[in-house]
Amino acid sequence: MYILLAIVFIIGYIFIALEHPFKIDKAASAILTGVITWIILVLGQNTIFKTAIESNFIDESILRHVGEIAEILFFLLGAMTIVELIDTHGGFQIITSKIKTTNRIKLLWIVGLITFFLSSVLDNLTTTIVMAALLKKLMKNKEDVWFFGGIVVVAANAGGAWSPIGDVTTIMLWIGGQITALNIVKQVFLPSVICLTIPLLILSFIKKGEVVRSSHLDNKANHPEIASPFEASLILWLGIAGLLFVPIFKSLTQLPPFMGILFSLGVLWVVTEIIHKNKTEEHRHSLSVASVIRKVDTPSVLFFLGILLAVASLQTGGHLEQLAKILSDTFGNIYIINIIIGLISSIVDNVPLVAGAMGMYPLSLYPQDHAFWQLLAFCAGTGGSALIIGSAAGVAIMGILKIDFLWYLKKISWLALIGYFSGVLTYYVMNI
Repeated sequence: MYILLAIVFIIGYIFIALEHPFKIDKAASAILTGVITWIILVLGQNTIFKTAIESNFIDESILRHVGEIAEILFFLLGAMTIVELIDTHGGFQIITSKIKTTNRIKLLWIVGLITFFLSSVLDNLTTTIVMAALLKKLMKNKEDVWFFGGIVVVAANAGGAWSPIGDVTTIMLWIGGQITALNIVKQVFLPSVICLTIPLLILSFIKKGEVVRSSHLDNKANHPEIASPFEASLILWLGIAGLLFVPIFKSLTQLPPFMGILFSLGVLWVVTEIIHKNKTEEHRHSLSVASVIRKVDTPSVLFFLGILLAVASLQTGGHLEQLAKILSDTFGNIYIINIIIGLISSIVDNVPLVAGAMGMYPLSLYPQDHAFWQLLAFCAGTGGSALIIGSAAGVAIMGILKIDFLWYLKKISWLALIGYFSGVLTYYVMNI
């Protein structure tokens, strides 16, 4: 049963990766994989855990994991709804109208740098959702949208790795006492910059030409119910402020981030109800949160749920813990261990991997701000860019922009890997 659980996960992963050839939606494959792996876990629990366990162990385990997953899903729903609300009010036109250039190279640098620094303040998931909405407004060609979407994933993960609030794994290490805020910024900022700039420099030599602006999306004629310029500006800046407020909310209240995003959504909901109260029923309804929330991509949320359930089953079954032990026993070098953890995080979620590493390596072995923990923050944060379903940012943009897994593998993965190894090399040189 132990081996069967891993096999089922791999088969499900293949169906997700080959969504287009199989013509089966990745959300369906992810949901089935998530449920079947837990069925195997329940039926073979005595075999998997080698000894008899309490009957309520699986119940407690799945409820704990579902609680953790629910936090992510509620956060995702709240952030996507805020972004859709801004879009419905025409708020993104204010930003896209400021970006005049159609030069592909200039746009790559603009999009990459905005994403990089934004994800260090927001988390990389929220940043990706915002940037995905902007990309659909900036360009028309699907190939361009997908390519820029891939760069957003690389930039968001790189930007989140050096900030104590930029990535969930960095937050875990910060809260756990493995790193301090000042030292993670000092030691990982430059490797993260290199992780993004090397791919952008390579693309500067091979990605020439102009992009086609997505004029039909910004055409007011196609949006007869669009809000006034004042309302569009108000919702845009309130929405951005609401997203930026989430880490502040967490710091002030110690409540999880999804509570902060729901608070921001609630404020925006009340504001939209007030500013549209004198409009016609039809106009008011089209600009309300109640209408906008129907546009949120539910299959993407279900895809996220399935993937996280499947990974949680591997964590409960002890597969990830055993993997961490094998790495520790096989490789004594912290650089090799962390490089491998980072690459594995492109296949399975980096959260349980980092959690496993935190459990495997106590602070008595690697004290606070040791190179091991700093490198773990970088590798776990950026290694997931190698595959599109290797990070929350990648999963989100795959669902929103419908990016194909194999397309990303061919066009973006090699760039992400070059940036990843360049960042590790930079950290090594800094700490010789």
